[in-house]
Amino acid sequence: MTLNTKRVVVYAEALWDHVTMDDQELGFKAGDVIEVMDATNKEWWWGRILDSEGWFPASFVRLRVNQDEPMEDYPMKAEDGKEEDASIAARRYGVGQISKDQMRTNVINEIISTERDYIKHLKDICEGYIKQCRKRADMFTEEQLKTIFGNIEDIYKCQKKFVKALEKKFNKDHPHLSEVGSCFLEYQTEFQIYSEYCNNHPNACMELSRLTKVNKYVYFFEACRLLQKMIDISLDGFLLTPVQKICKYPLQLAELLKYTNPQHRDFKDVEAALNAMKNVARLINERKRRLENIDKIAQWQSSIEDWEGEDVLVRSSELIYSGELTKISQPQAKSQQRMFFLFDHQLVCCKKDLLRRDILYYKSRINMDDMEIVDMEDGKDKDFNISVKNAFKLLCRDPEEVYLFCAKKPEQKQRWLKAFENERKQVQLDQETGFSITEVQKKQAMLNANKQHHTGKPKGECGPFFFF
Repeated sequence: MTLNTKRVVVYAEALWDHVTMDDQELGFKAGDVIEVMDATNKEWWWGRILDSEGWFPASFVRLRVNQDEPMEDYPMKAEDGKEEDASIAARRYGVGQISKDQMRTNVINEIISTERDYIKHLKDICEGYIKQCRKRADMFTEEQLKTIFGNIEDIYKCQKKFVKALEKKFNKDHPHLSEVGSCFLEYQTEFQIYSEYCNNHPNACMELSRLTKVNKYVYFFEACRLLQKMIDISLDGFLLTPVQKICKYPLQLAELLKYTNPQHRDFKDVEAALNAMKNVARLINERKRRLENIDKIAQWQSSIEDWEGEDVLVRSSELIYSGELTKISQPQAKSQQRMFFLFDHQLVCCKKDLLRRDILYYKSRINMDDMEIVDMEDGKDKDFNISVKNAFKLLCRDPEEVYLFCAKKPEQKQRWLKAFENERKQVQLDQETGFSITEVQKKQAMLNANKQHHTGKPKGECGPFFFF
């Protein structure tokens, strides 16, 4: 596709963030509007945001449905708040500007057509790839297929029901009168199955990368594509589509809401649907971020000397806070300077090397699930029989143990108390949303970290307690 051959301005909206350190690439955030200047390369496009220009991945954006609308929201009122005559508005905003009803029609048509295309896409994957793979037990185990395709068959079943519900609400004669908001509200809970798919997607990429190093798998996947008459994209590209799809819904609904009059019967449902789908996308993005964090946690653990016991990832997936504290132990009230790392479910204690301060030694850990945090006033503590300042205690319920800690400054103590509060909130949220990391993801993260640790520290990597 070539754009702007006749100086036509074409806009795209970012589906998600593109973070880059390359000065030749264009960085942006989800929801940003990009002027597409060159799309001759199907994978990388050239675009502009304000005064910045650069390359960006085409798969990170979607072309705007209504290319005639200006960069800002299309105002239907003049500066004095009164409705403008359509001809005046057309002159102000360009001859291409069309009515709000027609704009809504365009968005509705796009929602319906893209859903139909998506259903075909899912069908092609399920019938063109999964069905054929199951016939070749000599090449694929069920576990491998689960890793590669995740729960895409469940997504296919869900989307078939969803598109039928949409089509029932679609007014063919007057598309702008269609009331589709309720469909998104009805299926918002079912759409959470995308979380499992998105969580698994990195595993799918790793497994595909491993298999496609062997020619017979390359030929097999290509044969599947050709037999199903699918476009010329590799399997990993097809498998990215559900991830893109769930991120696209909030953009479509935001555009639909923009062209839905408050008096329209669909307005309140579209407004509620937009918030609902934003929450679904936010949950999925948060899980994606957490999964990216596990590699960093694994790298951190591999840098710790004399590690004992289970890996951090067995129980944890998020570093909440870290810093130095003085730990006071019974019975002699012995004080020790230690470095502490608070993860969800556990607090890891390390000791700095006396000479090499960037080296840490594992000392112990505390199970946070059985802890009660007690803020202490400055003064004498009766349990330890010493005077303390900027102190707090961790009380273990079973078995009964007391841990006493002191921070150097009052503000440091308050940050720790807030961190403990956040740790409990994180654990509760994970339980409510069902967030978990698969054994495959944990093992792969530790394997990658150990390989990196043995081959030496990459150039430019920070010390062990600065890369979170």
